[in-house]
Amino acid sequence: MPTLQQLRYLVAVSEHLHFRRAAEACNVTQPTLSAQIKDLEARLGTALVERSRTKVLMTPTGKEVAERGRRILREVAEIHVIAKAGQSVLSSVIRIGVVQSVGSYFLPLVIPDLHAQYPKLGLYVREGLPDVLLSSIEDGSLDLLFFPLPVSRAELETQSLFREPIQVVMPVDHRLAPEPEIDPAMLKGETILSLEPGHKLYELVRKISEDYGVDLSHDYEGTSLDTLRQMVATGMGVSLMPALYVKSEVAHQDLVVARPFRGTAPSRTIGMIWRKGTSRQDEFRLLADIICATLSDRAPEITVLGNVSRR
Repeated sequence: MPTLQQLRYLVAVSEHLHFRRAAEACNVTQPTLSAQIKDLEARLGTALVERSRTKVLMTPTGKEVAERGRRILREVAEIHVIAKAGQSVLSSVIRIGVVQSVGSYFLPLVIPDLHAQYPKLGLYVREGLPDVLLSSIEDGSLDLLFFPLPVSRAELETQSLFREPIQVVMPVDHRLAPEPEIDPAMLKGETILSLEPGHKLYELVRKISEDYGVDLSHDYEGTSLDTLRQMVATGMGVSLMPALYVKSEVAHQDLVVARPFRGTAPSRTIGMIWRKGTSRQDEFRLLADIICATLSDRAPEITVLGNVSRR
């Protein structure tokens, strides 16, 4: 029978398709990993990995074994969680994934209260693109996501946390800068700068631009909100950015300013995502309540959607 360690090595190879990188991810030497993969193939009596001097590929059997291995490793991780559940609530590490347009501006608002109430709680945070994070939550590499909603995947549970308005960010000397609020019609003739495709915020900005009849730039796209803000500062266009980012990085700037939309502003919903049936779902719901209570005190720019009674 395969060992758990061998399954970890095989899963790593299937993810990286490179023996050295897989070994580094597993914190072992490449010869050790290669030897264990060969031993696993000998035990099963079939090839799992195709090796050549230029590339590594999984055989059809290798793909299937790696996928089942992911499920097994995920279940083993759940066993460890169950074993710790009787100790105390929110007292171990939660592996969290966040999209880039959320993590750096949302987490600093809630971590101080979380640490004060649950000092043993550890948060391992990984930023990434949406598709990568969703794959990581499904295969058990991550426990929880803070993520734009909605997300419709049968194996995932979601809970809304807050609704975040989108604001117009422009150079300080822009023709619209003196306006206290921006009517969508005012944006006619403007070029909207956005993050590059692959980001959830890009999809939202593209839809807003289409709804308002404004040109979305495809020649110049930002890799992060910070680079996008710098492009706006040079006069390359205006941008549409979420309120928490504006609060953190735009409000105190000299080169750019942010203005809210007039009337009902476009917005996005941020929530939590976890695997259905996880033994930690009660902890995650408690975590959501604590976060919502904190945000109701510290972030008047947003609309809290969850329970705010826990203080």
